[in-house]
Amino acid sequence: MRRQVTAKGQEKRRFKFVGETISELRKVVWPTRQEATYLTTLVIIATVAVALVLYLIDFGFAELMNVILLR
Repeated sequence: MRRQVTAKGQEKRRFKFVGETISELRKVVWPTRQEATYLTTLVIIATVAVALVLYLIDFGFAELMNVILLR
């Protein structure tokens, strides 16, 4: 059976990392429910718009290829 040997300072660094992470999370300014709803709606609208543009470009190129190849 092997026993994993860790450096003395390694364990202290882990706890320091966890402490620093918690400290940073306390500084976070979380959005309000209204802001989160607005931003989510904005992302959904932008996603649908981009999808529609890509669909139209794809459809246009497909039709163009049909016209060129099936003259």
